[in-house]
Amino acid sequence: RELLTAYDGRPVDAPVRLDQDFRFGPDWRFRRAQVEGRFDAKHQFLLDNRVHQGRVGYFVLTPLQLARSGRAILVNRGWVPQGATREDLPALPVPDTGVPVTIEGLIDFPPERVFALGEGEDRDPGWPKVLQRVRLPLQAEQLGRPLLPAVLLLDPEHPAGFVRDWHPVVFGPERHVGYAVQWFALALVLVVLYLWVNIERADGQGERDAG
Repeated sequence: RELLTAYDGRPVDAPVRLDQDFRFGPDWRFRRAQVEGRFDAKHQFLLDNRVHQGRVGYFVLTPLQLARSGRAILVNRGWVPQGATREDLPALPVPDTGVPVTIEGLIDFPPERVFALGEGEDRDPGWPKVLQRVRLPLQAEQLGRPLLPAVLLLDPEHPAGFVRDWHPVVFGPERHVGYAVQWFALALVLVVLYLWVNIERADGQGERDAG
């Protein structure tokens, strides 16, 4: 609910200019931002297990080397479908990397805690690298350059991206509330069954002792 509120209530001011000295804070989430730099086509990441219209795929994270800076920012260029097998990675074309570009998008911060089924792929050699979750210190180490502490969600109108239908959450709060009610109801049933079985057992033992 907090994510949806922040997304729906994001300011519509002119985009802020990102550089290596920009001071990020929680209030900047989902704010429009602008940055200038060069895409690094040789070192890209694929964020695994992203679903779009029922199909499984990846988010493409491409580093953008900031102009006049040694730092970079990861740009989420959108969703691409998974291949026939996990070894069949998608093509990740990038516009002319020798030409500086100015792009706009929304500031986002990777979640600190994400449930992941194994993370061995995150450290596999070769590129692109398949990630189960974004860990900016690890990605900075892999790139060999510092990263800004945020991810930029590329504007849907920019031609350098893929499928972009940005929403802060995949499922609304209603589904999560439904899951919570379901699990608490199951837990309550188990507690009632446990108490009933043990009361019956105690009553039976009491009758045997009395006899």
